Formats: sequence, structure tokens, C-alpha cells
Amino acid sequence: MSDRLAGKVAVVTGASKGIGAGIARGLGEAGASVIVNYASDRAGADRVVAEITRRGGKAVAVQGDVSKATDVGRMLAEAIRAFGRLDILVNNAGVYKFAPFESITEEEFYRHYDTNVLGPILAVQEALKHFGPEGGTVINISSVVGAAPWPQAVLYSSTKAAVDNLTRGLALELAPRKVRVNAVAPGTTESEGTSDLHLFEGDEGKKVIASTPLGRLGTPADIARVVVFLASDDSAWVTGEVIRASGGLK
Repeated sequence: MSDRLAGKVAVVTGASKGIGAGIARGLGEAGASVIVNYASDRAGADRVVAEITRRGGKAVAVQGDVSKATDVGRMLAEAIRAFGRLDILVNNAGVYKFAPFESITEEEFYRHYDTNVLGPILAVQEALKHFGPEGGTVINISSVVGAAPWPQAVLYSSTKAAVDNLTRGLALELAPRKVRVNAVAPGTTESEGTSDLHLFEGDEGKKVIASTPLGRLGTPADIARVVVFLASDDSAWVTGEVIRASGGLK
């Protein structure tokens, strides 16, 4: 463990697996106390908490659906009860479904936008009630598809474009309150979610790796390192940015 974020308290939404779990572990290793949020995977969240505490960190698992204001309020209140303050909010929770444009339904539209866009809005609104006089840091997890949409990912891509715009707008509006707002846009990243969908297997995976200048898929730890930088004082002069963490993939 390091003391880079010693004394700081972070909330990471959607942190029971994948990129969110990697971010929670990275923040814990940097010295932050971490709220590991999950929607339904309590076992996964407990594993992340156990990993952080085993390495000498502090973490608590808290259930909550980020698309529901009451759940978000309870989650942030639990951060205050558990650790006494709030300094860092990482909006990672998200859903995605890759399918032809014609198959998009009203239900699927709301599922994507309620979690991927409304969720960060509700979380930031609630976090502003708890950030101290020194302000705070918000880090939204976007995607490279927010700026460069993929076929059969039009709906998901549009939510990430909204997250990018939300990041820039909030950075302007919240700067007077000493709140910095940035986003990280991962590229092709290997995680439980992408493995379940078999996105980067076989010839398709080889094509993705071949088109990535650094010659490999990303990992949750790759994304976590960028988040730790944005959460730390090392990035004190950085706000309103969407940082691509994609191995050079455009």
C-alpha cells in the first residue's frame, strides 16, 4: 500500500467485478478507504472488500441501484457513517448490450440511460451534499465509443457520449465549489463482462489486438492507475478532461 490517497474516502459504483473492482482495489492500494457499491452481486463485492482489507486497506460493500435516488442517498450516507467523509466519487456502474439498431426497444433505451447517464447525475447531486470545504473529485468512466461509435453499439455509445458531455459541463459548473470532474475512456479492456460476451476471442480478438498500437487488451488495473492519478493531488490542475486509456486505439 502507498499513502498517495491516505485519509481520503472514495465511493466506486458498480465495483463488484471488472473495471469497477479494479478501480476499487487501486484506490485501496493508494490508501483510500473505499465504498464498494454493487447492485446485485454481493458475493463479488465482498471479495473485493476482502482483497482490499487483506492488503491493509479499509473497505465496505454497500448495495444500491444507481438509477434510484433513494439508493444513491443511502449509499453516500453509508460512506459518511463508515468513514466520516467523502472525497472521491467514481461513477463506474454501467450496462451495455450489443445488438442491431433495429432491435432497440423502449425498455432497453431506458435501461441504458437510467444507469449510464441518470446514475452519474444522481450520484454527483448526492455527493455535493457530502464533499467537505476542500471540495472533491468526480471521475466518470466513459468509453472510447463515446467519441467513435461502434456498429451494433449505437445505444451504448450514445450514453457514453452523454457522459463525456456531462463531464465537461459539470467541470465548468462545479469548479467554483472546488470540485474537479474528469472522465476516463477505456478502450478494449479484458474483464468478466467482456469475457462473458466472448467479445475478444478468436479472430475478432486478434483483430482488436492488431489494431491497438500497444499490442494487447487493457486490464482493469490499467484503468485503475489513471483513476488514482485523477483522484490524487498529482492532477490538481486537471478538470473537464476525458482521458483515453486505450493503448493507442482510436
